[in-house]
Amino acid sequence: MPGNGEPSAAAQNPFSPRTRAVYAACAIGAVAAGLLTRSRFLDLPRTVAKYSGDAVWALLVFFLLGFLFPRKPTWRIALLAAAFATTIEFLQLYQAPWINHLRSLWIGRMILGSTFNPPDLLAYAAGIFVGILLDRILASRLRGRP
Repeated sequence: MPGNGEPSAAAQNPFSPRTRAVYAACAIGAVAAGLLTRSRFLDLPRTVAKYSGDAVWALLVFFLLGFLFPRKPTWRIALLAAAFATTIEFLQLYQAPWINHLRSLWIGRMILGSTFNPPDLLAYAAGIFVGILLDRILASRLRGRP
């Protein structure tokens, strides 16, 4: 408890606790950005749209995990996001009828993907890296530092 000689939670881990409202807003922004990368509004080259969408998907996972676990350090959030993204990518090798039915739905395709593609893992890493950078920037601003 602060005030009795012990440092506050923020002093022990300067990047936590996260502000859930900010991370909810960031997650909503990531959804919008991800949909935009796959839309016709930006008219991005196919490869850029695909991999930027994958990166933004991993960024969304990072923000959602930061929202769910506001007191966990950034490195754990990043590790959880990477594990989740990697699991989803390798799950695409599993082609049972029930999961393929889920993938045939728009929301299932957005969450589960459809085809295993090893370069997607690099896009996920890039998105998580952006999440780490944004986490540090947001934490600094929330603490009132430049």
